[in-house]
Amino acid sequence: MKAARTPPSADRPPQRPEHRPEPGLRERKKARTRTAIRAATYRLIREQGYDATTVEQIAALAEVSPSTVLRYFPAKEDIVLTDEHGPSLAAELRARPADEPWFESLRYVLRKAAGSGTAEDPEVTRLRTRLMVEVPAVRSRMTQSMAATGRLLGQVVAERTGRAADGFEVRVLTMSLVGGLLEASLYWAEHHHEDDLGTLVDRALDVVGHGLAPGDPQAAGPSPVPS
Repeated sequence: MKAARTPPSADRPPQRPEHRPEPGLRERKKARTRTAIRAATYRLIREQGYDATTVEQIAALAEVSPSTVLRYFPAKEDIVLTDEHGPSLAAELRARPADEPWFESLRYVLRKAAGSGTAEDPEVTRLRTRLMVEVPAVRSRMTQSMAATGRLLGQVVAERTGRAADGFEVRVLTMSLVGGLLEASLYWAEHHHEDDLGTLVDRALDVVGHGLAPGDPQAAGPSPVPS
């Protein structure tokens, strides 16, 4: 069984996730505060660089206290990294059609996530990946965050394949995915964001699926699905 580069079931509507209630006033206020802190951080980093930007400066620009900044983001590198996407990725993967080959579902969801990130705020996405290359602490924190995302994805992969979520094969596969996605982001930034990130994610999935193909790396065929 093989995973197509463009899933044949992509034109089928995904299963609709369960309705979620609208967030209350408290949750909306928290979301606004997080957004204000992040916006202030991005602005300061653009103006003076990552190392010169302090929590106190971020708090002043966001009009909150330094303790509020640290309550929302325990470390400065947490501010520039998005950490909310793991649960949504897992939910989207669960919402794919039940008869769709699971590796196709995985490709669809991860490629969609890459496209959404670059489309929603391309400048911020480029800044974040550039910091991953330039700042070891940011890269280390991103690795930890993506590992957590990998564990969430592993639970869904286990459900779809009938394996244990903590089984050796599932852990190896999901951490291979995490490593591939991280390298796709780093490669993208190192090459001045000239490539299409979605295409790099696709190529990373091909490597995870069947390893290195001989000849032109961009001429590799579709990936066989890991069993």
